[in-house]
Amino acid sequence: MNMALLAMTADTAQTQDLVTLVPWTFIIQIINLFIQVFLIKKFLFGPINEILEKRKNLADRVIKEAREAQDEADSLKTQYEESLTNAHAEAARIVSDAQKEAQNKADMLVNEAYEEVSSIKAKATADIEQEKKKAVNEAKNEISSLAMEIAGKVVEKEINEADHKKLIDDFIKKVGA
Repeated sequence: MNMALLAMTADTAQTQDLVTLVPWTFIIQIINLFIQVFLIKKFLFGPINEILEKRKNLADRVIKEAREAQDEADSLKTQYEESLTNAHAEAARIVSDAQKEAQNKADMLVNEAYEEVSSIKAKATADIEQEKKKAVNEAKNEISSLAMEIAGKVVEKEINEADHKKLIDDFIKKVGA
């Protein structure tokens, strides 16, 4: 049992040696910890912070460029819409002008046609009047010559009533022809 007791005591002593605090070891560990923190801060956090700052700057620049591109796109869209509106207005004006011009030409052609018809009608009326006068004059001449002929025949013969009727009937037949 003694041996067992001695072994337990030795184990306890060793355990106490492990748990006990040695001041120089503690100070060296604290210094070691500060050195590690300094080195980590200098060599690890410094580059990491630089990388993060570069990424932040890059993201800010990309956002700024995107906003500028959006503003430019909005400006171009506005210009396009204005151009489109102007083009529609110009097209409507051109169509309106073309319709007015076509209407004017149509009116002018109709007026010319009316004038031409009126001229042709007036000429035809004048020709008809002239032909009518000519026909009347020819009829008068024919009647005069027939009257002269009848008068000549009357003078040549003594006309009785039957002959007189016969001469009038002949005259009417000739005038009718």
